[in-house]
Amino acid sequence: MKTTYTIATTTVEDDNNITWKYWEKVGFRFVFIFFTLMVVPLDGEWYAKFFAPESLYDFLATVAGGARAGGWISIDSESGRWGFASYASWWLTGLLALLGAAIWTILARNSKHANYEQLYYWLRVLVRYRIAFGLIAFGFIKFFPMQMPFPSLANLNTDFGEYAPFKLYWQIVGVSYKYEIFLGFLEIAAGALLFFRPTTAIGAIINAGVLFNIGHANIAYDGAVHVYSSYFVLLSLFLLLQYLPAIWTLFIKREAVTATYYVPQFKYPWLRAGYFGLKAVIIVLFVFVYGYFRYDRFYNEGRLKEPVIPGLANAAGRYQVSSFVRNGETLPYSPNDSSRWHEAYFERYSTLAYKVNKPHAINLGNGTPALNDVLKTYEFTGRAGGKSYLYYEIDSTTNSLYLLDKNQEFSKEERKLLDKKLDVGLKALYGTAVGDGLKILKWIYERPHAERIVLSGLDAQNNTLLITLDRTADKYLTGEEWYMKNNIYDYQTISEKSSNE
Repeated sequence: MKTTYTIATTTVEDDNNITWKYWEKVGFRFVFIFFTLMVVPLDGEWYAKFFAPESLYDFLATVAGGARAGGWISIDSESGRWGFASYASWWLTGLLALLGAAIWTILARNSKHANYEQLYYWLRVLVRYRIAFGLIAFGFIKFFPMQMPFPSLANLNTDFGEYAPFKLYWQIVGVSYKYEIFLGFLEIAAGALLFFRPTTAIGAIINAGVLFNIGHANIAYDGAVHVYSSYFVLLSLFLLLQYLPAIWTLFIKREAVTATYYVPQFKYPWLRAGYFGLKAVIIVLFVFVYGYFRYDRFYNEGRLKEPVIPGLANAAGRYQVSSFVRNGETLPYSPNDSSRWHEAYFERYSTLAYKVNKPHAINLGNGTPALNDVLKTYEFTGRAGGKSYLYYEIDSTTNSLYLLDKNQEFSKEERKLLDKKLDVGLKALYGTAVGDGLKILKWIYERPHAERIVLSGLDAQNNTLLITLDRTADKYLTGEEWYMKNNIYDYQTISEKSSNE
C-alpha cells in the first residue's frame, strides 16, 4: 500500500503569540545585519545613478546590478582575483554583522519583544527581490546569447594550449549556444518565481543549483564571476532556511507536516491594492520591459561583445600568407619570424587578424558590450598566440581600407570619442591630429580573384608592405552562426560600401 505525504502550509497575521528563544533572537540580529549589508548598495555612485538615471533602461539596469557582493576589500593576488581570497569582503561583512549583533543584543537586553517575525519577513522580501532582479538581468545576457558569443574564425583556429582556462570554457559554451539560451531561460524563470511567496522555495532551490554550477565552474576555470554567482547561492540558501524543517520532516522522516509562516496583515484595502499593483508594475518592468531593452540594445543597436559592421564582402575566412614584401624585400616564411605574417583572418565583420611570432600582453577581461566596434575586445581576450587585431572601414571608391589596431590601450578621452556610434569615421580622421594619435593606417586592397586579397600600404613603423593572402578551403562542423546576427546588417546580401557614404 502506497502512502503519500504532503506539506500543508498556513499563514498567521498576528505574531504576538510567537515566542523566540534567546539564541534565535541573537542569531537573527547577526543574520539581519549581515544580509542587509550584503544587499543594500553602499556605493554613492550607485545612488547617483538610481536617482538621476539617463533613461528607464539605465534605471532598471542600476536596480538589477545592485550591490555586487564585494568591493570592501580587494586583494592583489591570484587568489584575490580568481580564488577564495576574493571572498574577503564577505568575512569583513560577517565581522561587522557580529559586532552589530553584539551591540544590538546589549541594547536590547531589557526589551520585551517576543520575536522578530516582522523584520524576518521583510528581510526575506528584500533578499527575494534582490535575487529576482539580479538573476533576471543575468539571464537575459544568456537568453540572447551574447555573454559567451560564438567563437570567431580566428578563435576557431587558435591552438588549444593558447587559451586561458576561462576563455576555453566560454568558447565551449559559445559553441553550445542552445545550452546558453537554456541557462538564460532558467535564470529568468527562477528569478521570476521569487516575486511570489508560494513559489519562493522552488525558485530558491533552482537558483541555488544553477548558480552553484556557475560559481564552481568559474573557480575551476578562473572565470572571475564566481563571487557574484556565489552571492546568489548564499542568498538563495538563506531563503531556504525557513523551509528546511518542513522539508526534513517530509523527505527524510517521511511524515506529513503543516508549516506555519508569518505574513503581515493589510489594515486597509488600499494598502492591499497598492501592494499588488506595485508588484505587477515591478514584474512587467523587469521581466518584459527590461527584456525588450536588452534585446533592443543587443540586436537593434549592436551593443554586443563582438563587432557587427560587415567586413569586405565574401572575404570571410582563414588566409595563408603567400607573399610578404617589406620595404621591397620579400621575406620567406619562418615560424620564428616576429614581423612576417604567418596567417591572417578576415571575419565576416570588420576585423582583420594576423598572426606573428610576437608576444602580446594577455587581456584577462571577459569583454564587455560596447556600441563602437573598436572597443569590443572579446575577440582577443583570454588567450595568447601572437595574433594582432585590426578594425577597418572600407572606402570602395578607391579600394582603400582605413585600419586601427584594436590591441592598443585607448585613453579615457579616446574611448569617450570612439563609443558614440558603431563606426569611427576613420577616413575623416585619417591625417588629422586625432587620427595620428589613434595611429590610423591606410591600405589599398586588390582582389585578383575570389580567393585572393592583396594588401599594400604603410605599417605603424612606416615600413612599406605588400602582402598577398590566399584563402584556405576550411570547413567547420559548428554550423551557421545565425545567433550572432543582428537586425542592423544583412551579411548575406551586404555589398562593399564606404563607411562614410
